[in-house]
Amino acid sequence: MAGKRAKEDKKKTNGGNLGFEEKLWQAADKMRGHMDPAEYKHIVLGLIFLKYISDAF
Repeated sequence: MAGKRAKEDKKKTNGGNLGFEEKLWQAADKMRGHMDPAEYKHIVLGLIFLKYISDAF
């Protein structure tokens, strides 16, 4: 019985789901608007690079 409960708890919390992902995705959609995905990737890659540098230092 304890093993089944542990599996259920593991499904509910995967460690990566903090509850803000949906709002973050909606914000990204609003920022992108009607921009072509090929152009938007430059913005996103720049933000990812800045996050990486911020974490590194």
